[in-house]
Amino acid sequence: MAGYKVFFKESVWKDFSSIPKKDLKKVLRRIELLSEDPRPPGCEKLTGKDRYRLRQGRYRIVYAIRDDELSIWVVKVGHRKNIYR
Repeated sequence: MAGYKVFFKESVWKDFSSIPKKDLKKVLRRIELLSEDPRPPGCEKLTGKDRYRLRQGRYRIVYAIRDDELSIWVVKVGHRKNIYR
């Protein structure tokens, strides 16, 4: 299988600024692994949206997969309590 390219919505960079550095490294590594397997064990398809959610510790990564373009768009990263606001 060809690798997917990962892109970030502009607002995700702001999300990263509120995450401690040691946790951010883990989140970024998890996002990097999505390029190899965009639907890893533990990911959940969100109801009513064409998006997926993946957990990394207490943080959630919300992303969309575009199989026709082999791309992944990360749209939100945040603490589990604040992710859906």
